[in-house]
Amino acid sequence: MMDIHQILKKLPHRYPILLVDRVLEMETGKRIKAIKNVSINEPFFQGHFPHRPVMPGVLMLEALAQAAALLSFATLDESIDDKTVYYFVGIDGARFKRPVEPGDQLMLDVVLERHKAGIFKFDARASVGDELAVSAQLMCTMRRVG
Repeated sequence: MMDIHQILKKLPHRYPILLVDRVLEMETGKRIKAIKNVSINEPFFQGHFPHRPVMPGVLMLEALAQAAALLSFATLDESIDDKTVYYFVGIDGARFKRPVEPGDQLMLDVVLERHKAGIFKFDARASVGDELAVSAQLMCTMRRVG
C-alpha cells in the first residue's frame, strides 16, 4: 500500500530514526498495518546490548507512533511541512512481552480510537510472527512551530 519512497514523502524522520519500512494496509480513519524490518546494522545494537542485541522498547513505541502518524495524516488528508511537528502527548499501559532481535520483522498494528480537539488516541500493538512484542495506548498531536 505504501513503500519506503512514499513513507519518506509523508514522515519527516530519516535514518537512523525512521522506523517504518512499509505500509501493508490502511483504512483511513480506522487502522494501519505496517512493518519494521529489524537488522543487525541498526546503530542502537552497538550498545543495546553488545553481547545480546535487543531493540530498545522506546524504539518499538516510536515505530508504532510513526505508523500512527501515517494514519493521522491520511485521516486528515494532510502532509506535514517544515513548521508542523507530530508529538507524543501520552503513552499509557505500555507492556513489553517479547524481546525484538536482529532478523525479526516487527508487525505494527495501530487502531485509531478517537480524534478530538487535535488529539489522536490509538490502540497500538507490535508483534513478531504470532507473538506480541509490545502493546500500548498512544496519544499524539500535531503542532505548528516557529
